[in-house]
Amino acid sequence: MWYDSCKFRTITLPPDARLEKRNLILNIKITADSTCDLSEALLRQWNISLIPMHILMGEESYLDGVTIRPADVFAHAQNGGKMPKSAAPNLVEYTDFLAPFARDYDAVIHINVGSKFSSCFQNARLAAQEFGNVYVVDSENICTGQGYLVLQAAKWAADGLPPKNISMRLQGLANRVELSFVLNQLDYMAKSGRCSGVLAFGANILGIKPSLAVIDGELKVVRKYRGSLPICVGKYITDQLANREDIDRSMVFISSTQAKPGCMEAIKAGLRQYGNFENVYETDIGTTIGGYSGPGTIGIVFARVFFCMISGFLSSAVRSLPRSSGRPRPWWICDGRPAGRSFPCTHHARP
Repeated sequence: MWYDSCKFRTITLPPDARLEKRNLILNIKITADSTCDLSEALLRQWNISLIPMHILMGEESYLDGVTIRPADVFAHAQNGGKMPKSAAPNLVEYTDFLAPFARDYDAVIHINVGSKFSSCFQNARLAAQEFGNVYVVDSENICTGQGYLVLQAAKWAADGLPPKNISMRLQGLANRVELSFVLNQLDYMAKSGRCSGVLAFGANILGIKPSLAVIDGELKVVRKYRGSLPICVGKYITDQLANREDIDRSMVFISSTQAKPGCMEAIKAGLRQYGNFENVYETDIGTTIGGYSGPGTIGIVFARVFFCMISGFLSSAVRSLPRSSGRPRPWWICDGRPAGRSFPCTHHARP
């Protein structure tokens, strides 16, 4: 039965119609840019398709993850070659990529690398206008920070959520994903023009290992560690996870490119001590970011829980309000004490 919203009548469906409504689950296809760096096993398991970025190296153009890998970039740089540049797929390439999925599936959800890193999101959104069932999401991230959203989208689609609901959930999740990693050296960042050669030389001499993180859609240096790389990685994982109560424990990614001895063990030891995650996925950092960060880069990706964000935001908002004695605190403040009345009392004592 359901209710007619206009006349408030109860309508009884025949048995076959009720069964058809219950079994109506849309066939949703999840796609993404190749920058998401998910493993081949995860892509096959969840039927995820990727459109490759263009990697421009010398006079040649390659396809990320198809005709070029990070090891190729490292070999090219070590032989004196210039660092490669990446380019987004153009409008025609996105249209050709999405067209068969839009035809064969009920809906397509495409998750792009963050719009501040590339023009992929703008191109994909323009291409999606050619179809009526393609949703484009800005991950606001890169590497497995983007991959976290891609995998979660595939899981929600498998659970039967409608595409619009998944798209809206992904937009909220994008603000809660934390991607960070530790660099073994700054040589490749200097060669790509992202830091000065003098800074890279000084950091290597002093044994400084910078930690980078995506903040507000941009990659920024957040900490600097000193010492051997395994020791720095141990400090890094402690800083990321210790005494945190706002972490979503459902899954975490360990992302690396040619990890140095002892570093993977330090990451896993920190996850066992502080993490207690339900699912741990190991992935290789792809060409797009691995070519700039260099070999030995390693980091983790996880998300913050939604409730803690809301609670922290509301608490901060209330603390910023001017204090006034006698004014009851708002109903959403739940710190173990009675919250007071925020609404008019409806119970009146008898005279």
